[in-house]
Amino acid sequence: MATTIDLNCDLGEGFGAWRVADDEALLDTVTAANIACGFHAGDPRTMRRACEAAVRRGVSIGAHVGYRDLAGFGRRFLDVDPDELVDDLLYQLGALDAIAGTAGGEVRYVKAHGALYNAIATHDGHAWAVVEAVWRYDPQMPVLGQPGSRLFAHAREAGLVAVPEAFPDRGYLPDGLLAPRQHPGAVLTDPAEVAHRCVRLVTEGRIEAVDGSALELRPGSLCLHGDTPGAVAIATAVRSALVLAGVQPRSFV
Repeated sequence: MATTIDLNCDLGEGFGAWRVADDEALLDTVTAANIACGFHAGDPRTMRRACEAAVRRGVSIGAHVGYRDLAGFGRRFLDVDPDELVDDLLYQLGALDAIAGTAGGEVRYVKAHGALYNAIATHDGHAWAVVEAVWRYDPQMPVLGQPGSRLFAHAREAGLVAVPEAFPDRGYLPDGLLAPRQHPGAVLTDPAEVAHRCVRLVTEGRIEAVDGSALELRPGSLCLHGDTPGAVAIATAVRSALVLAGVQPRSFV
């Protein structure tokens, strides 16, 4: 049984006057913040505010990189040339790291967003692009992702640290991939249910798939989505349940 676990959350996903989540409240519960870098969501002011709020709380900052798809919130696959994708990812990484630096912080890890995250589970070229961008920027920087993915395979080859994560607020298919968002049971919003799944993941290394079968996962981090309805209540319930089970939330970096 693990005695500590990282809780990461997607934050800074507003744009201009629009706000997607209560970043301040979520930062009171999580240990790592995946901050949008302006390509799927976010803008310079939103990024700065999210970084400053994370630094004030001692929450680790991660670059939440994605396809250049503001209109689709980064949830549409884009058939981008891998070399071009490397440049897009470096642009996002550099932008967030510069803004984090002005807030007294720094980017500590990288996590892909949405369609890019799903793609790099199986898409060899885009998985290579993510690893190549991180390696060029800082070969000591960890990447968060799905165990068994092409991302992890390329990370191993490049010598990058790859941290496996799990999604207690998302449904899993029996093959271990995330259920598409339109699939029944793909997005879970009941705080007690999500909290129970978190505790089971950390204490047993298991999570239930949408068909009722049990999947074995040994995550180094648990992801909670900031744009899920009731995200703050879910995150609060998760943290409380973990502490009650003797598991201390702690950043992996």
